[in-house]
Amino acid sequence: MKKLFLLLVGGITAIVALCMVGPLLGFAFSALLVFLGMHYYVKTTSTMMKVVWVAIGLMGVFSAISNVPAIIGLAALVVLYIIYKKWNNEEVSFKQIKEDSSDPFTNFEKEWAKLTK
Repeated sequence: MKKLFLLLVGGITAIVALCMVGPLLGFAFSALLVFLGMHYYVKTTSTMMKVVWVAIGLMGVFSAISNVPAIIGLAALVVLYIIYKKWNNEEVSFKQIKEDSSDPFTNFEKEWAKLTK
């Protein structure tokens, strides 16, 4: 019964994800425009080029706003991933990346906290 439920929900989710491929591609292109606008705005020194890159970034923002249904597609992809993990009896976890203890700044902060007690 559990496998049937996973198959049914997975099928529906896959159909929704496939229907949202267009908005997802539009959203990815919008994100690319925003990234390029911000990246080159910071790098350029000319005022005219700063205006151009701001305009390109704003076009990307407005295009991203028009592709809001892509969020449904992203949610469908996440649910599809969770269903895939459950089908294979694997644990689903979204853990944060653990800190590397060899980081000199982290170790310095720990030692400094010990000294100032």
